[in-house]
Amino acid sequence: MKQKLIDFLAVFEKENIEKSFPLDYCLPVYHCVSDENIPHLNHIIKYKNIKQFENDLDYFSRYFQFVNWDEFKNFFKGHFKPKKKIALLTFDDGFREFYDIITPILERKGIYAINFVNPAFIDNKDLMFRCKASLIVDTIKSSKSKKTEINIEEVLKINYKNKTRLDQIAETLEIDFSLYLKKQKPYLDFSQLKTLTEKGFGISAHSWDHPLYCELPLEDQLENTIKSLNYTKENSFSDDCFAFPFTDFGVRKDFFENLFKNEQLSYSFGCAGIKIDSIDKNLQRIPMETGENASQTLKKEIAYYKFKKLLNKNIITRK
Repeated sequence: MKQKLIDFLAVFEKENIEKSFPLDYCLPVYHCVSDENIPHLNHIIKYKNIKQFENDLDYFSRYFQFVNWDEFKNFFKGHFKPKKKIALLTFDDGFREFYDIITPILERKGIYAINFVNPAFIDNKDLMFRCKASLIVDTIKSSKSKKTEINIEEVLKINYKNKTRLDQIAETLEIDFSLYLKKQKPYLDFSQLKTLTEKGFGISAHSWDHPLYCELPLEDQLENTIKSLNYTKENSFSDDCFAFPFTDFGVRKDFFENLFKNEQLSYSFGCAGIKIDSIDKNLQRIPMETGENASQTLKKEIAYYKFKKLLNKNIITRK
């Protein structure tokens, strides 16, 4: 019902979103771009191919001014005056395709991006639990016999707390995660992260190992966050911002009160679409891997924001 309403309202949105976009800033978020089939992603993320991604960038460039991290911060301080509304391009999870595919595109177009990474996976030391689930599902679906009692839907429901279950299932299916990591190298390695910073791109914290925060007690939320921020600081990456893994839905006010005791931290980022947060330093990003192009995605986000505003429900409140 909700999706049908959004689809209906989006039909009435005009093409020139520079005027209709309700905020002064736009924060698109992606994970990966590739023309290839990626087993550890293709059952959990609708990542775009190269042509689709470039079309998105061209669309954004028509209505927004892409900025780098310093310009973004200065904009909020009133020290930077753009010609258009601004856009800060963000990526999550530190997948290798950011180095191999995305960076050359961004360099050619002169666009900055910041990638929020999980230190637990850098250098391909481990595979995030959702990626393990995708790889398991891919193995089941591509199996010639397809004779297994393992339920695909149940595999995809396994959460962070029960992630060791995925290792047990993999063993049953004779999937070697370590071998997969060694051969496929899904994540950026440390030298690539350093090269990216030398090229002018941002690398920052995305939690230590990608849990869903609303499933963790406050103490564990803070530990996972601070550990990742310490890593970025110790290795001279950007340590003044943080992006929540998955979503910041259900994260309470006391987390932010503790987090921003770190006066060096400028902003944190969720991914709830076009919304205002009661925590003014917590900004919401727009997920772009919806199976639709940038125009369709933004029109739906704008339409939904307007509808929620009529109901006074366009602000995320924290208890």
